[in-house]
Amino acid sequence: MTDDEQKQRMAQLEARLAEARKVQEPKPRTEEHYTMANQAWRMVIELVSGLVIGLAIGMGLDSLFGTIPIFLVVFTLLGLVAGVKTMIRSANEIQTNEMAQAADEKDAQDRD
Repeated sequence: MTDDEQKQRMAQLEARLAEARKVQEPKPRTEEHYTMANQAWRMVIELVSGLVIGLAIGMGLDSLFGTIPIFLVVFTLLGLVAGVKTMIRSANEIQTNEMAQAADEKDAQDRD
């Protein structure tokens, strides 16, 4: 093999390697899009988890102190309040994100 043939084969190899690397390159990550169903499930889970945590704390305190289920009722209600509060915070966050996204889209349309 001559030097020119070797250089030519190396150039072809480099070109094939470059093409293979382009195919295997990771694609840029796009922002995840959550559907309304996913957002609704998130809020339901937040509400239920607040209730369950309050229920567990109340049951634990009642069994620890040997009382009637007063702690169970109180902490279940507190868990419900905490779950609703977290749900409202999530809804406000979703609404803020959607409003910002709509404003960005409007700005992009105005520039065009």
